[in-house]
Amino acid sequence: MYYVYVLQNSQGILYKGQTSDLIKRIQQHNDPNSSLSYTRNRGPWTLVYKEELLTRSEAIQKEKFLKTGKGRDFLKAIVDQ
Repeated sequence: MYYVYVLQNSQGILYKGQTSDLIKRIQQHNDPNSSLSYTRNRGPWTLVYKEELLTRSEAIQKEKFLKTGKGRDFLKAIVDQ
């Protein structure tokens, strides 16, 4: 099982990604000693959206969609609820 996920920080910044271990990945994003350079010093991050997918390629496709204009509109509707 793979996940596409969206995290949000206190400044409203959204981070989109995909992984096979969602809990571990969120912990990595919130670890100040992590090697994840973009999210390391911008947290804490909270999960605002996740979707389970069967294959890694499906997760990558969904992540790419979420980074498009239509994908951002989709996420805005979810986050603003």
